[in-house]
Amino acid sequence: MDGAHLGHQETSPELRRDGLTGAEAARRLAADGPNALPDRARRGWRTILGEAAREPMFLLLLGAALLYLPLGEPRESIFLLLMVVLMLGMTLYQEGRTERALQSLRNLSAPDAAVIRDGRLQRVPAAHVVRGDLVVLTEGDRVPADAVLVETNGLQADESLLTGESVPVGKRAELPTAPRVRPGGADLPWVFAGTLVVQGDGLALVAATGAHSELGRIGATLGTIRPPSGRLQHETRLLARRLAILGLAVSLLLVLLLGWRSGDWLDALLAGVALSISVLPAEFPVILTVFPAIGAWRLARNRVLTRRLAAIEILGSTSVLCVDKTGTLTENRMVLRSLWRAGSGHDVVQGDTLPPALRELVDAAVRASRPRSPDPIEEALRQAATAQPARAPPEPPARMVREYGLTAHRPAMVRVWIDGHGTVAAAKGAPETIVALCAPEERAPALAAAATMARAGLRVLAVAEARDVARPWPDDPAAWRYRLLGLVALADPLRADIPDAVAECRRAGVRVLMITGDHPETACAIARQAGLAAGGTVTGPEIARLDAAGLAARLEGVSVCARTVPGQKLAIVRALQRHGAVVAMTGDGVNDAPALRAANVGVAMGRRGTDVAREAADLTLLDDRFPSLVLALRAGRRIFSNMRKSMRYVAAAHVPITVLALLPPLLGWPVLLYPPHIVFLELVIDPACSLAFENEPDEPGLMRRPPRPPDESVLDRRALLAALLRGLWAALLLAACYGWALTRLPAAQAGATAFSALILCNLGLLLSHRQHGVGAALRTPNPVFAAIVLGALGLLAAALWLPALADLFRFAPPPGPWLALAALTAAVMVLGLQAARRSS
Repeated sequence: MDGAHLGHQETSPELRRDGLTGAEAARRLAADGPNALPDRARRGWRTILGEAAREPMFLLLLGAALLYLPLGEPRESIFLLLMVVLMLGMTLYQEGRTERALQSLRNLSAPDAAVIRDGRLQRVPAAHVVRGDLVVLTEGDRVPADAVLVETNGLQADESLLTGESVPVGKRAELPTAPRVRPGGADLPWVFAGTLVVQGDGLALVAATGAHSELGRIGATLGTIRPPSGRLQHETRLLARRLAILGLAVSLLLVLLLGWRSGDWLDALLAGVALSISVLPAEFPVILTVFPAIGAWRLARNRVLTRRLAAIEILGSTSVLCVDKTGTLTENRMVLRSLWRAGSGHDVVQGDTLPPALRELVDAAVRASRPRSPDPIEEALRQAATAQPARAPPEPPARMVREYGLTAHRPAMVRVWIDGHGTVAAAKGAPETIVALCAPEERAPALAAAATMARAGLRVLAVAEARDVARPWPDDPAAWRYRLLGLVALADPLRADIPDAVAECRRAGVRVLMITGDHPETACAIARQAGLAAGGTVTGPEIARLDAAGLAARLEGVSVCARTVPGQKLAIVRALQRHGAVVAMTGDGVNDAPALRAANVGVAMGRRGTDVAREAADLTLLDDRFPSLVLALRAGRRIFSNMRKSMRYVAAAHVPITVLALLPPLLGWPVLLYPPHIVFLELVIDPACSLAFENEPDEPGLMRRPPRPPDESVLDRRALLAALLRGLWAALLLAACYGWALTRLPAAQAGATAFSALILCNLGLLLSHRQHGVGAALRTPNPVFAAIVLGALGLLAAALWLPALADLFRFAPPPGPWLALAALTAAVMVLGLQAARRSS
């Protein structure tokens, strides 16, 4: 430690000053493991490919590719195998990109620590700190492990990451055998991993590292909490499983019928595979993956990193948003707001020049502060003094000669200076401590003013000075006679964009609930500035007395939870969920991690958040901005709305494909659809159901409607039935088109005509599902939709007129009038759907 800062020290008499030996530290590191939280298991590329390859669509395509080999059709086999490789490659790229992003986020911080080993000060990686190490702590240091302070000089620690309390707490020295305590409260000898030293310095003996630390203990509990899963995933997988079973059963019957009728079992098997692929809703997993994935990509461009894709969909039904005060609603920095001197107050406005008396007050507060201190209060005082114009004539140079640091019994800082005017002691600290050093008549008005400022949510310090102090310096600075200069009041200012963001949440029917460790009056003052809905306040002690049911009832109508302690955030989240709320919660500290994991959507802070909080959360706000979370809420709603359109389109589009795969063999017509044809259709349907619908803009009034009920289905029975009827209407027209073409054209031309009509009808279904009406869809720009239409028509033209592709699809170019018939079939289908929509 810096000897200049070692004023009056508290020191443990029983201490081995030379620390551990290097050999002993290495032995303990090998025995206990690194001082780090266990890394989560990463999914390698083999695991990702294995999961993707087990999907039924991949298995069916691979089976069809192998079936073409004994038929002597290598082109069809190679075509299908290339499709399998392409789909697997896309899956591997997306999943691998997510894994790399998560690992990079975890590696954002790799601090080191100052330890005494072999009798000398060394800097080692924090992961190499072991039990028994002597750690030197100074201002600005991050505590590397849980430790007992055996020597301290006014050390204060910011433990908000563990306790939620934004005010630093003072520490005292104790014997190395001091019993272990939990974080929270002043005048304790323990410091904890992940907390920040904001003032003073000290020497600490490490007692617990890694998973055995308080930070690690909270991290370990995360393994027992399973995050809620999205209902959409469950219901979609159930629907896909049922349709898959139905499709496989019908396909098996078709294979048996065709094989028994023709005796060509391989050809029958290929027709059965084509029917299976046409019925199997392979697009549902695509939708569930691509929509959130592209949504995550869009959010990443706005500084929101998605860790669990399902969380984006869940955001669309979020009804309660639990937020921290410090750093989420506020800027997490102190600003001088008000001054009080001689019975009158003065609001500080940035850029104003202070009167001489108030300038003297601020200068004295700075003299009672350490230079370059990481304490946000002292930084705010320095900035306020620096913003004032230079004095004329300039002040004579001053030299600090003695410091009395903060202690648990004297929460005040006293620093002695010698300048051209003599020797002066500047003191600042808790109002009740400072005024006790001053004349009795000065105490009552100062304490009354301090109480008024505190009720306004301000952090208040009193400032005093003692002039013409002389050596020898006393052990206790209270021996001097002080003159009260006044009060300085500071605040963590509300972020400028918070009121608008909170107002948008209220319009969207999303309740914002502040959860903080701060004093209720401070929290309520910020809540009023932020525009939170007027509601009650519940405190940590009150929460501790309530059971789960009582807490759930008590939280009704509450807008602020103050003086909360670790564990209560988790209880709050579960109580809200008990009443049916879908909860999103923001947090940055280790104490937030269990609640982040239990919430329907956990949101961690990227700049100031801990690794434990990031690992537990579903989203990470890289810029720590609350409006970014509101943007994510909007994205969640838009994604769900577009997913619903997409799934209805998929359900409708599969009906004509299934009918044209099943009906011709049953009627004795030439088989129209084989696996290559289905793959061709998938090349249209897959980007249509994912990219085109994902690119649809927000619906009008998206953020002016209440959150959707958590049990609302993306594809309920009524919507599914309507989609199937639309698809059946298209299927009837296509079957009529194919039947009529077979009576007039050779099979190859008739098949090309019907397939062209099928592609055009598919595009018509896509158009009719985009918006409420074809006219609205045509008026709403969507470049991706236009690109898909052009691409589909280009591929269709290639399949009809390129000899190699025409042979692959068993087509012959149809005459022009028959292509016009295909277009007319699609037009009649769209007009029929539009008429049905208007009549309903």
